[in-house]
Amino acid sequence: MRIFLAGGSGVLGREVIPLLLSAGHEVVATTRSDAKTAALERSGASAVVIDALDEDATRRAVRRARPDAVLHLMTDLSTGDSASNAHLRSIGTRNLVEAAQLAGVTRMVAQSISWVYPAGTDAADEGESLDVDAREPRRTTVAAVGDLEEAVLSLPGGVVLRFGQLYGPATWYSRDGRFGADARAERLPATEAVASFIHIADAARAAVLALEWNRGVWNIVDDEPAPGREWAAEFAASVGAPPPEVLTSGDRGRPISNARARKNGLVLQHPSWRDGFRTL
Repeated sequence: MRIFLAGGSGVLGREVIPLLLSAGHEVVATTRSDAKTAALERSGASAVVIDALDEDATRRAVRRARPDAVLHLMTDLSTGDSASNAHLRSIGTRNLVEAAQLAGVTRMVAQSISWVYPAGTDAADEGESLDVDAREPRRTTVAAVGDLEEAVLSLPGGVVLRFGQLYGPATWYSRDGRFGADARAERLPATEAVASFIHIADAARAAVLALEWNRGVWNIVDDEPAPGREWAAEFAASVGAPPPEVLTSGDRGRPISNARARKNGLVLQHPSWRDGFRTL
């Protein structure tokens, strides 16, 4: 297939490109930066510079690419501004979906997040509603995820991947990433909130597999959701940081079930963050 990869220069996009190429796909990858086109070309993809917030430019880019499917991995995380990322999820996704529709493309796989379920102790599956009654700033994030997912699922072949917290090379959860630095500066506490993780390599494999999955929402997490009081200490040790301070946040978090993806061919290289963190 010919794949239009929106967000090709991002952390997950860079992991996905070689997998797509090795599977025999052609890849047209986007970036917002002229400086990143050479790296995309070296990876074997054709590079296109667009800002997905520009509706007309997005339509032109998709039309010219003539893709069989769109892989939406766009994020805006470089500044850590959740409102900016939410805006891209809402408006950028809408523009990309409309561009796909105008180009006659019905297949789209899109990156979403799994920490949008209401707090609870039972494992959330894909049929659970989003936490739409959350307080700010979480409410803005959840609403934007809802916008993204509604837009993508309006396509006959729309697939949404709710990824756990990404960790591994070049992610925030890495030795040189944002939370690695926070851990060494003793700014990353260990709390009771339950989180679900996914190694970047496993996330990339899921994104490629999902090109063949049925329309709908899929949780992409590892097999071991855990409270921060368990995982934060091991993460800190893995990035050369002291043991984190144990605090109570008032946020229980939520374990996430990956049963659906597991039943449909997702085999994890790192079934647990415990072994995955040791590779950081």
